[in-house]
Amino acid sequence: MSEKALRQVAEKFPEAVLHGYSQHGDETLVIKREALVDVLQYCHDDPGLQLKLPASLTCVDYIDEKPRFELVYTLYSVTLKHRLRIKVRVGEEDPEVPTSIGIYRGMDYWERYCWDMYGIRFTGREDMRRLWLYEEFEGHPLRKDYPLRGRQGLIPERDVRDIFRGPGPGPGSVPASRAATPRPSQLPVIK
Repeated sequence: MSEKALRQVAEKFPEAVLHGYSQHGDETLVIKREALVDVLQYCHDDPGLQLKLPASLTCVDYIDEKPRFELVYTLYSVTLKHRLRIKVRVGEEDPEVPTSIGIYRGMDYWERYCWDMYGIRFTGREDMRRLWLYEEFEGHPLRKDYPLRGRQGLIPERDVRDIFRGPGPGPGSVPASRAATPRPSQLPVIK
């Protein structure tokens, strides 16, 4: 059934579909950014598709490719029991995509997630606040070029004794030297 949905959307929007494929039961269409709203509206409204449940929206960061980001919309039909994945490629220099909240109200969470973690902006939205991080946070932590040990604490970090480098002061500090001494559970077993 999902392959039929894939073909139906591809035939309806031949100029918008860059390519489509079916692999391991996942039917996927890669479309142009400009046609995203029209394709999503068609998937939602067409009685043969009835893709009314937005299961998820996420982003993939292909740091060495152009365009860099790929938004992945997963739509599901509860009545017809099929799903369709729609992908849109977005460049690093202009990471903007039109919002889909007018079609799927449940996309509010997912769009805020993509903004907060990857920095993808959604045009046509009134409220584009961060979802998980505080507003003063600089950067987007799931981008692959975000510093591995990038830290931005608003409050002083606690001195935490731990066996691995986690929250707290860096290497060379008193807690780090305490954590460097082996604990009984870390000692080798001798028979």
